[in-house]
Amino acid sequence: MRNGLAFALLVFLSLNFVNAQTLVGDSINESLSGQPGDPIRGRAIVASRQAGLCLLCHSGPFPEERFQGNLAPELSASVARLSTPQLRARLVDPSQFNPNTIMPSYYKTQHLNRVAPKFVGQTLLSAQEIEDVAAFLGSLNTQH
Repeated sequence: MRNGLAFALLVFLSLNFVNAQTLVGDSINESLSGQPGDPIRGRAIVASRQAGLCLLCHSGPFPEERFQGNLAPELSASVARLSTPQLRARLVDPSQFNPNTIMPSYYKTQHLNRVAPKFVGQTLLSAQEIEDVAAFLGSLNTQH
C-alpha cells in the first residue's frame, strides 16, 4: 500500500513537472510549460496592473493604457532582435544578463531579496504565463 501511494505520488508529480530552465548561451530553448505561448494572453498579462506590472517601468503598444512607465526602454525597443528563447530567459531571470537590473525575476524562487514570507517559493508568473508573455513580446518583433 505504502509503495503504491509513493508510486502514485511520483507519477502525479512527474505529470505536473515543469520543464527545467536550462540556459544555453543567452536563451532558454525549451518551453517552461511544455505548451506554446498565446500572444493574446501574453498581451493581457503585460498590460495588467495586477499580473505582469510591466507598464510600471516600460511603455508599449497599448493606446488604451494611461500612465505607462519611463524607467525602462519601450517594449518594442527592449525586445528588438531577441528571439522567443532569449525573451524567455530574460523573463525568468533578467539578472543573468544585467546584474544591476531593477527588473524582477518572474520565474525564479531562489536567491531573491526582501520576499514577504507568504511569497517565499512562489514565482511571480506561472510557466504558462511566461510562455504567453514571451510569445507576445516575440510578436512585437514582427510588427516593424
